[in-house]
Amino acid sequence: MCAMTDEAGKIAIVTHMHPDGDAIGSSVGLLLYLQSAGKETRLVLNDNCPESLAFLTSGLEDRIISYEVSHEKALEAIRESDLIFCLDMNSFGRAENLEDALRRASCPKILIDHHLSPDIGCFDLVFSETAISSTSEFVYHILTGTPSVGGDPGKLPVKGAEALLAGMTTDTNNFANSVFPSTFRMASELLAAGIDRDAVLGSLYLNFRENRFRLMGKLLSDNMVITPEGTAYMIIDKDMARKYDIKEGETDGFVNAPLGIKNVRMSFLLKEEDEKFRVSIRSKKGVSANKCSAMYFNGGGHELAAGGKLYKGKDIPGGTVAEAAGYIEKHTREFLSGSIG
Repeated sequence: MCAMTDEAGKIAIVTHMHPDGDAIGSSVGLLLYLQSAGKETRLVLNDNCPESLAFLTSGLEDRIISYEVSHEKALEAIRESDLIFCLDMNSFGRAENLEDALRRASCPKILIDHHLSPDIGCFDLVFSETAISSTSEFVYHILTGTPSVGGDPGKLPVKGAEALLAGMTTDTNNFANSVFPSTFRMASELLAAGIDRDAVLGSLYLNFRENRFRLMGKLLSDNMVITPEGTAYMIIDKDMARKYDIKEGETDGFVNAPLGIKNVRMSFLLKEEDEKFRVSIRSKKGVSANKCSAMYFNGGGHELAAGGKLYKGKDIPGGTVAEAAGYIEKHTREFLSGSIG
């Protein structure tokens, strides 16, 4: 990787649509490392960074290009790159509007990802490992292994190290899932290097708008359904999203809450959009969220954490919330009652 970055003049970093904490954290961490090495680097996003993660990108506005804001500048940044990093996405399709530009780009492409089934044929160099907490952790281990860092995380840019810690923290639900010995080692090394974890946690979890909690209370008290088979689900329709003025990223973590109920085996959060419902899935050990998503929700992910979509007119013929609820109940009953769970 070092040889490829050494030879590149302009570098682009691309991550998946609707970027979460791990996508932004890993991308910012790599961006700041490459900048510190004197490389002209841009982070190209399909859509804007969520406001809840804006503390990670503060001061980097001139380094970040959003397709949502400037179509042509985003595509131009990809076309003009000498090297492209794709982070936290196992295929070009996960970048949505940037997919075609990525496929057309003639420069080398490097994948760093922790999801199943990477499309390795699209990349010149692949770092792919599922037994790791997050892409942020993966980037951390790669960067600390470079000659310039030499295993000393104190040599990483401080803001970049904070971003990597934030990304790992969000993808493990603050060490609640997908944690490995290497994950704790990363956290310990960053703390020893002087990174202020309390400040990172404060920015992640103590800085929400009031409306987020009003919506969470509404969902848990009036909206959550638990089936006899142990599926919990909540659906945020467009009217509810408007009423509570919900912005991208503000419902992150909601899907985890029902798993605290003893008899719940799987938890679903659906968010209605114009043409589809976005689906988040979490499960307890012994039940595969990834398999369920792949079989019924046009998606995939990790064993206990996955995502997908239900398309109106196809999966949900009438496109209604009631139909979406029926779809979940029918197919999770089939999934949990059989041996495939």
